[in-house]
Amino acid sequence: MKRIILGIWAFLSLFTFSSCNDWLDILPSNEQVTDNYWKSKEDVEAVVTSGYYYMRSTVPQMLIWGEVRGGTLFSNNSADVYLQNFNLNPSHSIVNYTNVYKVISMANSVLKYAPSVREIDDTYFEPIMNSHLVEAYFMRAYSYFLLVKNYRDVPLVLDAYVNDDASYELPKSTEAEIIEQIKKDILAALETGAAKEKYEIDWQTKGRATVWALYALMADVCLWSEDYEESIVYANNILNATAAFRPVFMQDPLKWFDIFYPGNSNESIMELNWDNTTYQQNNNFGGYFNLSSGSRLRFTDASIQTFKDETDEIKKENPTLDGRLGRTLMGSYVHSGAAIADYTTANQFYVWKYKGTDVADRENLRTAEDANFILYRVAEVLLIKAEALILQGPAYWPAALEIINQVRERTYLPAIELETSEADELTLLELVLHEREMEFVGEGKRWYDLLRFGRMQSFKYKEQFITKIVSSNQTTNPQWIKSVLKSEDAWYMPIPESEIQTNPLLEQNPYYATTK
Repeated sequence: MKRIILGIWAFLSLFTFSSCNDWLDILPSNEQVTDNYWKSKEDVEAVVTSGYYYMRSTVPQMLIWGEVRGGTLFSNNSADVYLQNFNLNPSHSIVNYTNVYKVISMANSVLKYAPSVREIDDTYFEPIMNSHLVEAYFMRAYSYFLLVKNYRDVPLVLDAYVNDDASYELPKSTEAEIIEQIKKDILAALETGAAKEKYEIDWQTKGRATVWALYALMADVCLWSEDYEESIVYANNILNATAAFRPVFMQDPLKWFDIFYPGNSNESIMELNWDNTTYQQNNNFGGYFNLSSGSRLRFTDASIQTFKDETDEIKKENPTLDGRLGRTLMGSYVHSGAAIADYTTANQFYVWKYKGTDVADRENLRTAEDANFILYRVAEVLLIKAEALILQGPAYWPAALEIINQVRERTYLPAIELETSEADELTLLELVLHEREMEFVGEGKRWYDLLRFGRMQSFKYKEQFITKIVSSNQTTNPQWIKSVLKSEDAWYMPIPESEIQTNPLLEQNPYYATTK
């Protein structure tokens, strides 16, 4: 059997589950999803389900790729250190992207074969098929966006590799070509008219692709590609929605932690679900977020001070406030001391949002490692819109500041008082970056926020970007980071060496092709 490009063998698996609603209860078999496999709507649904399975398998990479280069968290893991120290080479395991392409392969198979199943299965009605296509388009678009943010240029695989008829050797496509395809996929999904606002089973409304997930992804992609007007349009499709089951920004600071426990909150737009109670599933976040020095991901010294400063500000404004402080103390982080006041002298904080079931103390932890991983929530859509407004020009800065303050005030922080007519673009962007760092720590966002900042407007803020990376990285020499990041090619990871050796059409990222 030919080896599929990008390290994906043509073993695309079937998945069995106990009923059509048990979307988390999937077990790989050893059979291939060949072109002879597609006979019924249940076959299509099984492959859609497997796409979510593989999306969950990519979460460790989403965490590491999105965090350790950003300087809010650092890793103790030897494989991660090469990434956070910007000292990668193509043979390092951390650059492997096979799991991401498995998601893409599942999506490609559904998009290719679902229509033919309708000709065989009389019960596979068009609205059901279109709903499956929506989910496949979302999976493929989200996966390629993840690849673009980490590799920039990668092979754009749009065909289903289910037999030996297809060529498995493809060159890289450019970032612009991939972004164009991502937008096409999102629009194709929306044009089906089958993107749901709500599923019959509550958790699926947050755990499967919806119209809201498509809007959020498009707003994010447009922000990345500097199409700011369109980014605002798609953000507003969520923020200005009036549908009964729309996602909404949770205003109450005391409800902030509900976003993570039990999860699937009103604020959530899309999250990958685990369920230990029903399916004995663990996400292994424990190894990433232990409340000990052995935790794989821990706060850097710079971010500890940032959290202390914000907590000080909250306590100053609310001197009688105790316990839960919105996204900060016992929310996004728990400090090494037992008493709340100890945060002022604590020298180590731990990521808490995936661990705790309440924030009144440190002892009441989840009974299982089955916290969900959030892809998008409304707070991010708000800040996407704020950033796009800032980059639209000074006339939009008051509206952007209002959004920033909306997110701040949800966590007991005072509103920022700033005369925007006397401010500049960089000042406003710094405010957005700060809010995103504090709000989404540990959610795999920080590096991409900084990368977007560094590359926007033809690298207008390149020096500020490098300064932020250097000042927060605590595991390598600052001069080394400065020298590496002078090359914009080094802001992205190398194509895995195994893929270069297998596929003669693949070319290495220029930085790694010319350096050792």
